[in-house]
Amino acid sequence: MGTCVICGTDVDGHVCASHEEDIAFQFTGTRPDQLGVNRFYEGSVDGYADFGVFVDIGPRVTGLLHRSELPRRLESLDWEPGDRVYVQVTNIRDNGNVDLGWSIRQAPDEFRGHLVQTPEGDELPTAVAAEASGAEPSTGGGSGNERPAGEGDEPAEAEADEGPTDVEDVTPDDSVDTEAMSAEAPTEVETDEPATETAAEPPAEQPADAAPSPTESSPAGERQPEPAGGAVMESPLARSEVADLEDESGSPVRVEGEVVDVRQTGGPTIFELRDETGAVDCAAFEAAGVRAYPDVDAGDVVRIDGVVEDHRGAVQVETEVLTVLDGDERDAVLERLDRVLAERARPPEVSLLADDPAVAAVHDGLREAATAVRRAVFEARPVVIRHRNSADGYLAAAALERAVLPLVRAEHGERDAEYHYVDRRPLDGRTYGLSDAMRDVTRLLDAAERHDERVPLFVFVGTGSTAESVDGLDLLGVYGTERVVVDGGHPDEAAAAAAETFVSPHLAAATDADGVSTTVLGANLAATVNDAVRDDLRHLPAASYWHEPPAAYVELAAESGVTADEARALHEAVALEAFYQVYEDKRELVSDLLFGEGSLAGPASDQFQRRLDAAVRTAEPHLEDWSVAGAHLGVLDVAAFTHRYDFPPADVLLAALADRADDLDAVVGAAVDELTIWSRGTVDRRAVAEAVAEAAPAAGVEVSGGRDGSLIFLSGERDAVLEAAIGAVAEQV
Repeated sequence: MGTCVICGTDVDGHVCASHEEDIAFQFTGTRPDQLGVNRFYEGSVDGYADFGVFVDIGPRVTGLLHRSELPRRLESLDWEPGDRVYVQVTNIRDNGNVDLGWSIRQAPDEFRGHLVQTPEGDELPTAVAAEASGAEPSTGGGSGNERPAGEGDEPAEAEADEGPTDVEDVTPDDSVDTEAMSAEAPTEVETDEPATETAAEPPAEQPADAAPSPTESSPAGERQPEPAGGAVMESPLARSEVADLEDESGSPVRVEGEVVDVRQTGGPTIFELRDETGAVDCAAFEAAGVRAYPDVDAGDVVRIDGVVEDHRGAVQVETEVLTVLDGDERDAVLERLDRVLAERARPPEVSLLADDPAVAAVHDGLREAATAVRRAVFEARPVVIRHRNSADGYLAAAALERAVLPLVRAEHGERDAEYHYVDRRPLDGRTYGLSDAMRDVTRLLDAAERHDERVPLFVFVGTGSTAESVDGLDLLGVYGTERVVVDGGHPDEAAAAAAETFVSPHLAAATDADGVSTTVLGANLAATVNDAVRDDLRHLPAASYWHEPPAAYVELAAESGVTADEARALHEAVALEAFYQVYEDKRELVSDLLFGEGSLAGPASDQFQRRLDAAVRTAEPHLEDWSVAGAHLGVLDVAAFTHRYDFPPADVLLAALADRADDLDAVVGAAVDELTIWSRGTVDRRAVAEAVAEAAPAAGVEVSGGRDGSLIFLSGERDAVLEAAIGAVAEQV
């Protein structure tokens, strides 16, 4: 038990809580966690940075006095490196950074007392000085701030039952250096206690006349740019991870990573920086609308020192210093990013939505596809989802979009990130042709030129799996894109070789592969990408089938509260919406339809039925019966009895006509230069095309969409093509 050096009350130590901030402490420890928050410390100026002053508090402890803590402009400070100053410790961070506050008291005699804080606790300056000199410490009962009595001074009589009077005990400027009390120039002061001679020596770690070395005072051990005045200093900032910046608001930080996007606003330049834990916007200001750091582009690896701010509800770093890293430093950052991102992107074991052997056969493919999607999000690469313009294609792609959007929102701070990093684009058919690829390449090159956007990941859902798609996929590959194909239809092996990841039950030789829709695959992929949306997806597989979904998916939908009739209505509603604005994603409309709480599916399904019934009533009288090789076929001139640009499309109309006539094995719809085939069993359109080409060699027959697609031909050979096609279809069914 001791007494407070200021008020004399009994305390454990040398100062009471109410007077702790009236004491100037000298710190002899070597670790930041040994400091006391809210205490005032004597230190020495280490150097300047654009965002503040670094102050050495102890032999190996340096803190940052941020410019926001200063009562005037940083440039107006007259401190020089090595000057003694007084600062307040306001915060000690988990990473070892020490935040300092301004002290209005900048002279020893402006404090009411002085103590030395050692790793073992607070000590009186006399005790520390005596220990350093080998002398016995004073036991005179003084406050520890007394000076020897001079000539002519008469020591005051001290009452045994009284504490020290409430006067300011001071230590003169020449009695304390930056590290310890000096014994070489004792001076005099009047006190209420008997005079005691003290002798203080600087700590052994550092001479009294030397400022702490930058290496010793900087936990980070990393050199900052040269500060004002030419003094080279080293920053005590340790690297912070982006994921931790929300807890650093208002504080100086250092982040390292890859620049993934650069955006010029009317004010600052925004550099989006990604490290292994996430991405953050870093604002650098040169002048209004003027590009800061014009030599820094997407793909550069940088170190940024700045201050964390809240910008419209999102974390943003106000950049003070940006340094481009190269050589070993750059390689070390990239290696760390690659290692951590690979681990982070890899999803856990795939848990299927329902027991389905055909989907289980592509378990590894689904996991690889999910890894590619997750990594693209974490690397700030846009995810472009290309899908067939059908109910099955929309349902599958919307499931994947549902999974990716929350990851993008969590990973990227800007408000429009979900539109910037996720793009779903429908395709009119199962073929991804050269014209489609050229449009995509034009867009990605434009985005790279105008916005420094990175090369996207392309995910093909229900399309891009045919031999006719190889040229388009290869063109994307020329520009460094990664391609993932997911298709429940019949693919071609040539297309599989043109994509990095290819998910197909047919190529995996799965049992009952014909019973797997693309939506079944897409929903399982989405649940693997983001397990948090699993419950949102359970009704989608059942809605992807035109007739009699597998029992497992009917049960799965029922678990989410969707009956078989409601799933059928959902299919019809999506098919109707998919037909219109064929190349538009209709994101909000589709999301409301599939995942909203409203009743949009009901009215859309009613519209589907009314339009389809009208088309069937018109076409049914003109449906021709053909009996060939024991097969019963229906043939319709769709060019004459349907509206080309009105709902329903040919494949939907043919399926409805077959529903009304149970005895039809297949229905063939003949347009001016295209044949569409619907069948109860599997019909290989390639085999049909080969037979037609042999019978009508001048027709120029080709297949659009692979085994599940349609036949295109020269309109002048229409009659010969139709007759040959009917015979070829009859042989298969």
